[in-house]
Amino acid sequence: MRYAHADAEDTHTPGVLGATGRSSLETAGLGTTKVPLLMGALNMAFGSFGACVAGGRDLIELLLQRSRTYIYTTALQSEVRTELLSRLDFFSLKPQVIVDLGCGTAHGAAALRARYRRAQVLAIDIAPGMLRAAARRSWPWRRYARVCADALALPLAAQSVDLVYSNLMLQCCDDPAPVFAEVRRVLRPGGLLLFSTLGAATLQELREAWASVDTAPHVGAFADMPLLAAALQHVGLREPVMDRDLRLRHYPQAAALMTELRQSGARNAAVDRRRSLTGRHRLAGMCAAYERQRVPGGLPVTWEIIYGAAFAAAELPGDEGRSRAVPAGETRVPLSALGRRARP
Repeated sequence: MRYAHADAEDTHTPGVLGATGRSSLETAGLGTTKVPLLMGALNMAFGSFGACVAGGRDLIELLLQRSRTYIYTTALQSEVRTELLSRLDFFSLKPQVIVDLGCGTAHGAAALRARYRRAQVLAIDIAPGMLRAAARRSWPWRRYARVCADALALPLAAQSVDLVYSNLMLQCCDDPAPVFAEVRRVLRPGGLLLFSTLGAATLQELREAWASVDTAPHVGAFADMPLLAAALQHVGLREPVMDRDLRLRHYPQAAALMTELRQSGARNAAVDRRRSLTGRHRLAGMCAAYERQRVPGGLPVTWEIIYGAAFAAAELPGDEGRSRAVPAGETRVPLSALGRRARP
């Protein structure tokens, strides 16, 4: 045989074998010139979960390009999830009941369960397939309950949840306001909503390319921070704090971006979107317009990530004017009785 190669599964030795933890490569006296690609799991060496792939720059770039439609459909969500979870450090919480709303495959629920070990964690998603995938990766010490439900009609009692966590789910809803209202219903007074969503600048390059072809909205509209803040306050979620993060990625062709969007489940929810099939000439025109934005790294794509937090008010909207029992020793005077005294 003139050409041959051997593959060895060696993902559990990095950090464990070798004088400096460089896996079985070190014990066998092999270097990166002999083994150009190394895969390592983190559970054996660090007692954590996850994995890594290490190799030369050119080889890693080749893997990224060949696997782009899979890697980047989950990479952005993973990056945002890490950032969103880190923001829990700013709050002194001892939640008893936590909801991961729009949990997907429940990576967030697992992290929340590890962080708050005494809390009950509910992983809620409308897609049964996502919840089945979450069940396959649920470890006994990070167990969470899986619930298939709509974010607009949560099967939870009012004021029964201490923390609602939602990572990149709101942009999938036609209007975030009803979701906020349902979150406010289930949150206890003082409970926290922590969320991330896509902002209005997301996919602006693709939107501009389509705009040069016709006037139909081919790219869905995403909410901006003022709209989100108004919706939060309207339903009784107080002290909203938000900030945004702009991320620029590059794709080799427009087709690669659109394939990724389809695989990630993204959809255009605009009511005035085109209902018929997009013709070949329109698609070619969009691609040509997009090519005029090309830079050395490829076709630019902007992702605007909005991070937000708000607390449930002590009173639901509309409750402020309701009469309540007057405590002993206290007298209440209606505002209508405080008019100006008529002069004699």
